[in-house]
Amino acid sequence: MLPVIENERQQILASLDDGSKALLEALRGVSEVQAVRVPALDRWSILQCVEHVTLAERYLFSLIEESSFAEKPLNDEQREIRIARYGADRSNKRESPAYAVPKGSYSTLHEALQGFLAGRERTIRFVNTNKDDLRSRIAVHPILGTTNCFELFLLMAVHPARHAKQVEEIKAAITS
Repeated sequence: MLPVIENERQQILASLDDGSKALLEALRGVSEVQAVRVPALDRWSILQCVEHVTLAERYLFSLIEESSFAEKPLNDEQREIRIARYGADRSNKRESPAYAVPKGSYSTLHEALQGFLAGRERTIRFVNTNKDDLRSRIAVHPILGTTNCFELFLLMAVHPARHAKQVEEIKAAITS
């Protein structure tokens, strides 16, 4: 196996940091009262959005932990580009897979955010210490199908930014 290329490790780390910053910025100034307000019956609260991001990251990390090595790397440069470019795009809304539907696991926004940050810290630690070729580690994602772990990290990186936009939408709806 070829080791993960250092510039790709740095790309993943930078993308993970960008996603975290986007979510933290969107949450700036949100009170616990605002966090539980639901803008409409069929919409999530800000607290539920953060729980969703936390659950999704936990699930994607579990796919990485359970991944297996392929005989040769699975390279799909176009899919990687699409994930990075369109993963945070809210114009293409999707139904959440069951594993990431908020279940009320957190009673406060602070708790949910701490859950997200703990998971993100674990993810960053893994990226920093992993020496495997991430494109040779294969998993099955419920939407993408067979994927490599590099792509899963890209998904983990952009997902909080996608929901940061949703948080902004919710803030606008509950304050108008």
